[in-house]
Amino acid sequence: MIGVIGGSGLYSFFPPDARRVEADTPYGAPSAPITVGEIAGHEVAFLPRHGVRHEYSPHTVPYRANMWALRALGVRQVLAPCAVGSLDPRLGPGAMVVPDQLVDRTAGRASTYFDGGGIHVGFADPYCPDLRSAALVDGVLDGGTMVVIEGPRFSTRAESRWYADQGCTLINMTGCPEAVLARELEICYAPIALVTDLDAGVEVGEGVRTVDVMAEFQRNLGPFKDVVAAAIARIPAQHTCAHCLAHDGVKLPFELP
Repeated sequence: MIGVIGGSGLYSFFPPDARRVEADTPYGAPSAPITVGEIAGHEVAFLPRHGVRHEYSPHTVPYRANMWALRALGVRQVLAPCAVGSLDPRLGPGAMVVPDQLVDRTAGRASTYFDGGGIHVGFADPYCPDLRSAALVDGVLDGGTMVVIEGPRFSTRAESRWYADQGCTLINMTGCPEAVLARELEICYAPIALVTDLDAGVEVGEGVRTVDVMAEFQRNLGPFKDVVAAAIARIPAQHTCAHCLAHDGVKLPFELP
């Protein structure tokens, strides 16, 4: 089963006979019930990251519950479409990118399942190479570093320039701890980023407003859904990735769901 974590606009992927799964986890309920249906010959489980009515802000999303619920349902591969700001004037609104690196600047979020037991996961390359390859459909750009900030506020111009000076090209509020929790659960994970704005520190940027971000996302929702559907269609039926098996040879303090 393939998982998709994204905006509520992706519900329209599914036919009317898609089933709805209510889940509970040791970390509470996920953001919303999970919708399961068929897309491009794959069984796909969709979870709206921010809830059905966008009730969760980036810093309050129940990330641990979301990933645990998907794993318990049988998901072992997750595509994560998300909205991002651009720190590079060459990447304007409407661009779609599959980043290959991230920088975590969040604070105060529960970011691990392992509060004891000396468990550490390799995270040098945070995204699954197989899923990244599947997501690189026509028109999608390959590579980039996404900095994940705490939010819910947008960056100051000085922060934005600093991130760009450090080599970051995209900025987002939800990519962590989502990616590292996926790795701890040995779930393959890759984001597909839709640029909605130029961040405040970019020379031609004028500052970021929520209303503009939402409008740009809606403007590009159709093509973005097409890209996600095409990526799902390119995922091989046989799951063979070994890159994301983070616990080989390690005894865990509890069984993964």
